[in-house]
Amino acid sequence: MTLDGIDEQIIRALTVDGRASYGAIGAKVNLSAPAVKRRVDRLRARGVITGFTVRVEPAEIGWGTEAYVELFCNPRTSGAEVTRRVRAYPEVVEAFMVTGDADALLHVFAGSMQHFERVLTEISAEPFVARTRSVLVLSPLLRRVQAPRSHPGTAADTPE
Repeated sequence: MTLDGIDEQIIRALTVDGRASYGAIGAKVNLSAPAVKRRVDRLRARGVITGFTVRVEPAEIGWGTEAYVELFCNPRTSGAEVTRRVRAYPEVVEAFMVTGDADALLHVFAGSMQHFERVLTEISAEPFVARTRSVLVLSPLLRRVQAPRSHPGTAADTPE
């Protein structure tokens, strides 16, 4: 799906505040509330917008230890197997297949260093894991959730 500039502005507005009213978004993008709703409905139907959620500061709810764990998997381990196995760990908030030396990268939150150590030990014991390498986050410098800007050559801003 090709997004026009208005769609991108709507997505950015929802990324900043997923509870923003269609009227408030419309005021930012020069559309009526019903026109914004039609566009959001279309973006949802096409799978561009997959849901609405709340962002939580992990440390404020007791998850103050953050790490990235590289997984080095045994040969013939599929991404589907990695996904299936790491879903069992609520501490794993994101998982990626990656290029480079590691096969997968996990983003992990834990309540303490001891909690992280326990989770890392359990993940390391999974049958598909050959070894792991971890990097602990000392402090986050930048966190943002936003849609990437379009590539040059996308459709011009055209209101409905």
